[in-house]
Amino acid sequence: MRYELFYWPSIQGRGEFVRLALEQAGAEYIDVAREPEAAGMGVPALMRWLEETPIACPPFAPPFLKAGDQIIGQTANILLFLGARHDLAPADEAGRLWTHQLQLTLADLVAEIHATHHPIASGLYYADQKPAARRRAAHFRKERLPAFLGYFERVLERNPHGGDHLAGNTLTYADLSLFQVMTGLRYAFPRAMARLKRAHPLLGALTGRVAALPRISAYLASKRRLPFNQQGIFRHYPELDDPPARKARRKSK
Repeated sequence: MRYELFYWPSIQGRGEFVRLALEQAGAEYIDVAREPEAAGMGVPALMRWLEETPIACPPFAPPFLKAGDQIIGQTANILLFLGARHDLAPADEAGRLWTHQLQLTLADLVAEIHATHHPIASGLYYADQKPAARRRAAHFRKERLPAFLGYFERVLERNPHGGDHLAGNTLTYADLSLFQVMTGLRYAFPRAMARLKRAHPLLGALTGRVAALPRISAYLASKRRLPFNQQGIFRHYPELDDPPARKARRKSK
């Protein structure tokens, strides 16, 4: 089956979690909005599904995936579907639910990351909410980021199959999504992530292992992988990161 992924063409965003799963699965897919409008693709094709195509179960917003006659929306829901079809989730029901739970927790983290630069409204420009963003980001770095990273570090520690994966003893879509979150956080908050690095060695190791997977490595080096930018979820505003380390003053002799 050839999948059709519908997401905005210029950002990684939430669509990137789906792309990573499709790439690791070796699945054939079209990133519809990034294809030429002359071929019936592009953003107009995405908008037709949102605004014009009369379907009984319409998606609220991208990303959504067309798989045959099915239209599946919401990132975690899409990954639940793909995980079962492409061996990216445990085979047993308990394992599938646990992996889904982890993905939903990552979705909570992603929402909090976005709120660091858009704490008032997503429809406002960052420049319109800078003071609130500074306050929200400071709380996020001090309280919420360590809490989330600590949780996932403990999940890895407590995995009875070892600390190589979040769920079970093989790679799941939750591992891929955690890689994306870790990579995005390092881009958005490099100083804060450097400060927290030593406390979360298993997270760092998992991030490196996913990046080294042959299919993921090839994808990251390809033009299909969009760069992080200032329109996506993970944005680097230096004023929202940890303050720069102060240099020790040399005593004059």
